[in-house]
Amino acid sequence: MMHERQTESWGDRVTRWIYAAGPSGLAPIAPGTFGTFTACILLALPGRVPGIPEWSLPLGLIAFVVVLLVGVWSASKAEVIHGKDPGIVVIDEVAGMIVTVLALPHAGPAISWQALIFGFFIFRAMDILKPWPVRKLESLPRGWGVMMDDVLAGVYANVLLRVALVLWARVT
Repeated sequence: MMHERQTESWGDRVTRWIYAAGPSGLAPIAPGTFGTFTACILLALPGRVPGIPEWSLPLGLIAFVVVLLVGVWSASKAEVIHGKDPGIVVIDEVAGMIVTVLALPHAGPAISWQALIFGFFIFRAMDILKPWPVRKLESLPRGWGVMMDDVLAGVYANVLLRVALVLWARVT
């Protein structure tokens, strides 16, 4: 008896690459942490790499909206394949990290290293602890539930990051 080999289409591979943020979602442990780290690398590029414009509020908002909409679409597809809010989906961490550093006051064309490092740890804490009502958003339908809890965790992290950066400036 010959078994037909099921192959993944090119479109399915691209969709997986999106919802897994490249290889990040395939990490055997803590894929969300790897997804957040990937977001930090991407957030460090503007203003530091030739050809990538410096950060501005419009650029940040555009990046957020694109990642959110593509994330909802791809996470919805991932849930059909992998079940409810699967660990392989880390595009939500990318969206949450963008919100974490969105509209921070910073001098210069790039997000500061301090903001990225503090933001990484604060966002991970908010994503893991899921303070009220972050966890409640997981019940939204399809990819919206996957994405929106991390977006709200990013809002909390943004506020806490602002406080941390003010305190850091006073200490240094």
